Amino acid sequence: MIVVTSETVTGKRIVKSLGLVRGNTVRARHIGKDILAALRNVVGGEVHEYAKLIAESREQALDRMVGEAESLGANAVIAVRFTTSVMMGGAAELLAVGTAVVVEDDD
Repeated sequence: MIVVTSETVTGKRIVKSLGLVRGNTVRARHIGKDILAALRNVVGGEVHEYAKLIAESREQALDRMVGEAESLGANAVIAVRFTTSVMMGGAAELLAVGTAVVVEDDD
């Protein structure tokens, strides 16, 4: 599956657009990780606990979006974007959206 943020795929032409596809996940923070993050916040630096959580969330949302595209018969997803929103204190949604398409090699 080709996944790009651009509107086109270099060397390919879009022969069919299958519509919007999306994948999301809602994740909550863990109290143990919150304590470590709070301590790191005091001394400064990257909050590795949250960086790992958001990376895992991004991959899961992307996998779900690709799965939806595959079920439609797509071989590529273009114009992919990520967005986040807070669902409640300590929990957030990460959403991946794009357009499922069928592409073929340029002649």
